[in-house]
Amino acid sequence: MAPYLETVKSFADVPVTDAGVDTLAFLEASQGVVGLFELLGSAAFTPVQVDLKGNIAKVRARYDADPTQSATLESLVENEKGQKKRTATEGLMWLLRGLSFTCKALQNAQANKSAELSAAFTQAYEATLKQYHNFLVAMRACPYRQDFFTKLAADPAGGEPVPQAKLDEELDKWLAALDAIVTRMQTFYATGKHDKGF
Repeated sequence: MAPYLETVKSFADVPVTDAGVDTLAFLEASQGVVGLFELLGSAAFTPVQVDLKGNIAKVRARYDADPTQSATLESLVENEKGQKKRTATEGLMWLLRGLSFTCKALQNAQANKSAELSAAFTQAYEATLKQYHNFLVAMRACPYRQDFFTKLAADPAGGEPVPQAKLDEELDKWLAALDAIVTRMQTFYATGKHDKGF
């Protein structure tokens, strides 16, 4: 068995072409973020997990209803534009916000290796979700940094854990790809005014 990051689809493996971000691969990688919060093992993140799962389901339902016109995230949004209810467009918007929060928190943790996760997640919340929510996730309930990174590096089959340098390399790659996709899609939403009306 492999450590956590090797068992889920990496955002680095999500195809991004001129046509857009591959919907199915993106959803699969996003599901891995839900698992990441399970790995954190804190009830404080239950609202984030529930939000991510619900928004993944909304986008997936749209894809399942019309896979041809939903092959990329961009085409999914564009093809839902004329409809009265834009459930997947709204779901994707909130999914991107949740992913941005997660990405920024882990980037903060990677940038400051002496800071606890509570500080990294609080800083990310302030920069990403605070403007949309009137609640604060209980960041003090974050697991200790060392405990989380030990779980992230562990081999579920009981083998040797991944060395810290390798874990950092894989996590940085995963986060860079996630950040690029989130930034691309947030720009798409802003440019096309797809976030209006929610």
